Amino acid sequence: MRRSDPPGIIAPHIPADAYHRAQTTGQPIVIVVHTTDHHGRPLSHFLYPLAVATAGAIGVFATVAALLALLDFAVHTALAIAAATGPLSVGGITFKLFDSKR
Repeated sequence: MRRSDPPGIIAPHIPADAYHRAQTTGQPIVIVVHTTDHHGRPLSHFLYPLAVATAGAIGVFATVAALLALLDFAVHTALAIAAATGPLSVGGITFKLFDSKR
């Protein structure tokens, strides 16, 4: 009787002596395969949309902050120009926008 090795792709975890003993005695070999059942979605299905939404929220927040900073700069520039010009007169009516600090 020629001794053959266990089938490699079917049961690579069976020790050769247990396989040969089962072959000579005719005893059945029980193979237990532990698998996990994946019912839920993998984390990547939730992680990618969450990362895109977070990046979008940060982008919107940064855009609003930049617009507010630009508006603040424009207001300060307009106030500095208005303060430097002195009183404003239109059609004989004079408006004194700011007190002079001199």
